[in-house]
Amino acid sequence: MTYTLVNKLITPDGTVLHSRHRHDYVEHIDKNGEWYMLDGGLDYIKTTNNIVSGTHLILTTDDAHVDIREHFDWGTRGKDGKGLLKFIPLCEITDDHLAAILKTQSHLPAHLLKLFEDEINYRTTL
Repeated sequence: MTYTLVNKLITPDGTVLHSRHRHDYVEHIDKNGEWYMLDGGLDYIKTTNNIVSGTHLILTTDDAHVDIREHFDWGTRGKDGKGLLKFIPLCEITDDHLAAILKTQSHLPAHLLKLFEDEINYRTTL
């Protein structure tokens, strides 16, 4: 089965709209005056149909890991879980953090656990 991992829309002025989860509605009025929106996160893709199109960046589990690791990001509140929510691209997550995710986040779907394992394997081949 194929799963969506990244749902982004890049508007003509370079603004990146990133919908991370179901009903995560994001919008932007571009410098060209057009309104752009994106919704649906990883469950569905809903967007505007503009005169000047944006560029969609949709990555799935079928895409190459080298591309996924640059655009898939993970939300973290730090080691103690009390910090502000910060999103980190998979390629920038530390080795210790990857190990901690795999150790403590066993409730995640198998395709996400595999993604973190693939990142560890990718790094060992560099």
